[in-house]
Amino acid sequence: MYKYRKMSLQYLIDHSGISGELKAIAGKIMVGERLNPKEGLTLYHSNNLSYLGILATYRKRQASGDKVYFNRNFHIEPTNICLYNCKFCSYRRNPGEAGVWDYSMDEMLDIARSYTDKGITEVHIVGGVHPQHDLHFFGELVREIKKILPQTHIKGFTAVELDYMIRKSGYTLDEGLQKLKDYGLDSIPGGGAEIFNEKIREQICGQKLSSQLWLDVHEAAHRLGIPSNATILYGHIETYEHRIDHLNRLRNLQDSTKGFNAFIPLKYKNANNSMHSIGEVSTLEVLKNFAVTRLFLDNVPHIKSYWPMLGKQTAQLALAFGADDVDGTIDDTTKIYSMAGSEELSPNMDTNDMVNMIQSAGFTPIERDSCYNELKVF
Repeated sequence: MYKYRKMSLQYLIDHSGISGELKAIAGKIMVGERLNPKEGLTLYHSNNLSYLGILATYRKRQASGDKVYFNRNFHIEPTNICLYNCKFCSYRRNPGEAGVWDYSMDEMLDIARSYTDKGITEVHIVGGVHPQHDLHFFGELVREIKKILPQTHIKGFTAVELDYMIRKSGYTLDEGLQKLKDYGLDSIPGGGAEIFNEKIREQICGQKLSSQLWLDVHEAAHRLGIPSNATILYGHIETYEHRIDHLNRLRNLQDSTKGFNAFIPLKYKNANNSMHSIGEVSTLEVLKNFAVTRLFLDNVPHIKSYWPMLGKQTAQLALAFGADDVDGTIDDTTKIYSMAGSEELSPNMDTNDMVNMIQSAGFTPIERDSCYNELKVF
């Protein structure tokens, strides 16, 4: 089967009538050579979406065959009170404002208790940067959840949250991350990366940590044996050059640490925030971005199609453009994208829904744990 795919790609290269640049890129992909940033930009500027999809699927099959992964998870979002006020954010509220929440420790632990004996393998904890909570508050949360769900992987706290809680507690990055690991934190998500270009970052989220500090947090986590994910927020005021720069910085860090499990491209959603006049990119642009991401990030094992943000149909389409993961069952426990106008206002799928979505796209569903160990093949 692999020989057939390889011959098919060679046939495409020889007979598609594409430009010399795209043909040369396809040749590099076929033999497993790394693309440089200029070639990444060439892919972004191409309008041949079907060709990009074929190349990305070829690279995806090299990485994970016909498999597409999912897990059984739920989110705890402690608060949407936040020290920062990013222009793209539809989630943040001030204390006392309509739509605000600020869960107590007991309320969050009650959420965890509601998932006992439900086969959940991951708790995902992210929220606003609460000005009053330090590392020990969240460390205690992690430790108590572990008592309730002892076999469950806890993936928690964006680099933005970690930066603040660690500084507030008076620790260095390494000290703070080690403390959280001792409390029971297993991995960290990829949020807060937004876009690494400093000028764009200053315009859309200038209050929060710098791009270099985001990378430093993840590098320190990897150094301590804490794996993580990575993201990009695209489709706002950035250019293709900014996207490639972002991907290149991630690729360079992954070369050094090999600590990223997955990359999640996050489309900017324009409802209920101060950048709403920009509009949103099309589904075609979303699919192109998946394809380029898979082709350029050759050292990140998995590309995630995050269905609560994309909607189920687009998330499924992304599987034909390099994605090999669709995140998890969620159980309507995240509001970050529904508040920004996501198609999925109450994100919830059970295992059968996930399996059907993956199989109907022509792939083999794999239930995984948070580190991509395979739990069940469907």
